[in-house]
Amino acid sequence: MSALFVLLHCLRWLERNKRAWLSNSDLKSSSTWSRFTVVSLVLPLFRVCCKVETGLSTRGEAPGSKKTTSVSPGSQSSPGAMEDTSSQKSGPSKDILGSPVPQETPAHFIHVKLEEYEPTDFSTKELILKKARAVCTCNRQTIITFLCRLFPVLDWLPRYNIKTQLLGDVISGLLVGIVTIPQSVSYSLLANQDPIYGIYTNFFCSIIYFTMATSRHNYVGSFGVLCLLVGQSVNRHLRLAGYGDDGSDSSPLPGNATSAGNGTGACDRSCYAITVALSLSFLVGIYQILLGVLQLGFVAVYLSEPLLGGFVTGSSLTIITSQVKYLLGLKIPRHEGVGSFILTWVDLFRYIQNTNICDLVTSLVALAIIVPVKEINDRYKEKMKAPFPIELLVVIVATVVSHYFNFETRYNSDVCGDIPTGFRKPTLPDISLFPSLAVDALPIAVIGFAMTVSLAEIFGKKHGYTVRANQEMIAIGMCNLIPSFFYCFASSAALTKTLLKESTGTQTQVSGLVTSLVLLLVLLWIAPLFYSLQTSILGVVTIINLRGGLRKFRDTPRMWRLSRLDTVVWWVTMLCSTLISTEIGLLVGVCFALLCIIFRTQRPRAVLLGKVSNTEIYEDQSTYKQISSIANIKIFRFESSLYYANKDYFKTVLYQRTGVNPVLLAAKHQRVRAQANKETGNSKSFLGTGFDCLKQAKKRAEKPPADACPPSIDMHTLILDCGAMQFIDTVGLSVLKETYHDYKKIDVQVLLANCNPSIRHRLQEGGWAGETGSEGQLAFHSVHDAVQFAERWYHVQQEESKEKEDALLDPEDLNFQVSL
Repeated sequence: MSALFVLLHCLRWLERNKRAWLSNSDLKSSSTWSRFTVVSLVLPLFRVCCKVETGLSTRGEAPGSKKTTSVSPGSQSSPGAMEDTSSQKSGPSKDILGSPVPQETPAHFIHVKLEEYEPTDFSTKELILKKARAVCTCNRQTIITFLCRLFPVLDWLPRYNIKTQLLGDVISGLLVGIVTIPQSVSYSLLANQDPIYGIYTNFFCSIIYFTMATSRHNYVGSFGVLCLLVGQSVNRHLRLAGYGDDGSDSSPLPGNATSAGNGTGACDRSCYAITVALSLSFLVGIYQILLGVLQLGFVAVYLSEPLLGGFVTGSSLTIITSQVKYLLGLKIPRHEGVGSFILTWVDLFRYIQNTNICDLVTSLVALAIIVPVKEINDRYKEKMKAPFPIELLVVIVATVVSHYFNFETRYNSDVCGDIPTGFRKPTLPDISLFPSLAVDALPIAVIGFAMTVSLAEIFGKKHGYTVRANQEMIAIGMCNLIPSFFYCFASSAALTKTLLKESTGTQTQVSGLVTSLVLLLVLLWIAPLFYSLQTSILGVVTIINLRGGLRKFRDTPRMWRLSRLDTVVWWVTMLCSTLISTEIGLLVGVCFALLCIIFRTQRPRAVLLGKVSNTEIYEDQSTYKQISSIANIKIFRFESSLYYANKDYFKTVLYQRTGVNPVLLAAKHQRVRAQANKETGNSKSFLGTGFDCLKQAKKRAEKPPADACPPSIDMHTLILDCGAMQFIDTVGLSVLKETYHDYKKIDVQVLLANCNPSIRHRLQEGGWAGETGSEGQLAFHSVHDAVQFAERWYHVQQEESKEKEDALLDPEDLNFQVSL
């Protein structure tokens, strides 16, 4: 081996002195000719020995070594190209992974190998057994931990600080309870229920959420959008059962009578309506608990903020439309399904001549009083210790005025009527209604937990505490499941009351307990006093509390400037929820938002990068001015993952940005070669086999005709910046393979930069530029390192090409050979 290395050093010395000998003036002397002949003969042997040396060094690595990543840093301190190699084969590979590697390593190009961690063995069976042992372990500590996680009140209540937290909770609970009283009654009307059931719903939900919630600021109770969905489902089932329109107490059609499940025989309209509502609430609770137990909280991420905003606004318009008839005192049927919004307005204008003047005047006066005070509360909420309870005050005054002036009999105004006190016996849901309610419960469950989790996370982040999304889903599920046995309908976190609760200084869920005590007073003693309250006042209270959803229209210009696609999602969801139906609008919004995501990845931005002067930063040439392109190097960035849906767009935009279509150029090259070979075959050979070198030199020296010249391109290297690619699938890997081989046919090398580990492993396993496991340059840590490597590689290739041309086209050499 030592003799071989000595011979290699001698051959390197001959290589360095060859050009000096060739340029010597006494080339024709016999001694110089002898030296020239020796160099010409030993140079091929030198190159073969270099390959042998490379093979020996490769085979000299220890077998079974770890997979390594080779870094080739440039002259600066930045890391260089990364080389992924698996277990080395006994001989060199035919193809090179990535870019061609020069025969001699360029100056200042040092290979550094980085070892990757060995992947841990993953056994599904062992993982399942480990989880099962952890779950099935039963001791005192695990039981306590389980109970504390299921009932978080056991964890934070012993640490409750009465001196610092109680006052804020009591004040907030009282104010929220005062506001909840009129809203409970008005939202019952929206859910097509008697007023008492709205108070039941808010009372039981506040107690259950107090024990199971991780959020300190959420208020769970009747929510306008959910009440609208519940009312639509109840109204549809009332019609199927043969009951009349709103307010009628007609009996069901023969054969449609059903038991309420509470011990009574026949069921009137009100009884059947609450039976449908509590059965629906039971199913909603089951859905939400299953989502929480199965750790499916990620489903809420598909309901984006623009989608939820558009849905809430569209639902608010639908709710306002349904409440206008109460403000006008009209008795029109409640439309459901597709086009209910338009049909309701058509009926309003059709029967507008039947408007009750007393209800209209009362509604206008209430609006004129409530709206300005609410605006003052919103504008000066930072200076006010608590908002003024104008809604409760208007409700009390309107009830007193209606009672003493006898609006019900004198002006035929609709009033709440008799509201019972106390609690009813628990009941069971009607199982026979489950098949028809299963589909209706799904959107209510999804919207309910989406609103609850999103509000909990917003205020948890604002006040610096942790919220467990899956526990919140279990809590809201229990708030729907357990109250369904006590004549309650579906509920969720209410936006307006949650904001009020947070702004009035609540500290913990003890404020919810205080709110439930306020509602308990109403249930036991105060409820009958609302007998003379006009339904038009309840409609006003409902409409006033939907101002937040209507204010979203003012945010659309700002949203349009930030993201036009999100604005389109908002408008599509809002219009579909309003003009078609709330359920279909939500479904259309979700599907359209997912299609927008697919569209963004299917046709992403694709740009050419340039270099910022005197830096290692590469940015979009079409966006920034101070960007300079690099000679003969194109840097292409595809700002999305590469998969089956955007494979064609990737190749199309790559050819457009670089201005080089390798498929067409390769075909042109092939035609030019075929034409040149045809012309060469027709010409006569005038030199013998001993002068093959001279014949090739003359053919190269001859200038080919213009039509026989292959098309020229202005680049020798294409760098693909993969920094924005999160993954590539098998189709994307095939596209990269095709790209590499297509550009290789026109003598353009393809380099990758900024590949993440998952993409790097996929490329290595798939052999994107050669056989699986072949070694070579795979990808670079940064674009700058790829550029440096490309420039050095091109410089070395140019030097080698120049040396070959000098050896073949030297005039004195040609004259000497001709003289022979």
